[in-house]
Amino acid sequence: MNRIAMGLCVLVLAFWGGVAQAAGCGAAGMTQAVVIGETGRSMLIHLPAEFDPDRPLPLVVLLHGSGGTGANMLKSAGLALAGDRHGFIVAAPDGGIPHDKGYVWNIPGVPTVSGEVPGPEDADDVAYIRTSIDWLVAQGCVDATRVYATGLSGGGRMTSWLGCVAADRFAAIAPVVGLRAGNPSKDDPHTPDPATCTPSHAMPVMAFAGDRDATNPIQGGGAGYWQYTMHAAQQRWAQLNGCKAAPVTRWVAVDVYEEWYTGCRDDADVAGRITVGGGHSWVADNDAMWAFFSRFRRK
Repeated sequence: MNRIAMGLCVLVLAFWGGVAQAAGCGAAGMTQAVVIGETGRSMLIHLPAEFDPDRPLPLVVLLHGSGGTGANMLKSAGLALAGDRHGFIVAAPDGGIPHDKGYVWNIPGVPTVSGEVPGPEDADDVAYIRTSIDWLVAQGCVDATRVYATGLSGGGRMTSWLGCVAADRFAAIAPVVGLRAGNPSKDDPHTPDPATCTPSHAMPVMAFAGDRDATNPIQGGGAGYWQYTMHAAQQRWAQLNGCKAAPVTRWVAVDVYEEWYTGCRDDADVAGRITVGGGHSWVADNDAMWAFFSRFRRK
């Protein structure tokens, strides 16, 4: 190859490399580890095959369960396939506190599965997720008005926490076997403490659970981080969202029913979707989750 041809080749590679770097989120149709700005932490980003750097897409933040990783969560939830079908980006970070072979999330004031309450020396996961969203938006990959969160178990509790304290970044949330509405009250752990969940705007919520979940039972009880029932959490979110209509129950499959609170401020419905016989696992219907998410944009 002569010098002119080689020079042209380098320019072409530099051009395409520059385009990929400008997008910042990775390559279309692939899952890649992306270092987030100056945080020193990376996360897995899955871009749908039809991703166009000139057209920012919705983002779903997927949070792993306690002791898990973003990689394993992305694999088991099947949400990347839903992203390919519906045209949204999936981000799967790791929690900031090492535990066993994975990580747990820092929810201030609430013990992790190790029984320890995170301290000031532990990573601030809320700040990290906020920064990650802002960075992905700045790269031109993500539409800031269409950012959503979901997660399994401990990741579901973290998703709920984000709805409480980082509502300015999210248009809707969908915890899976992990819906909370603030920390358990110190005076009565069977009720949520209203002072610990004060979202800045009405937050649409769709929660998924199984009625045979022995780890985070919908009937309440369990570990110290759980205690109050899923229904208490739904009722609290409905109260926060100013829902005026009585909840309506409907069957959507032979073994799945939904409880909906409607008539809410900004149409921010609160829904619980229960799988009869379902346990502590990813019982979410990803297409139903996206149908719910796609109704909402953050103002």
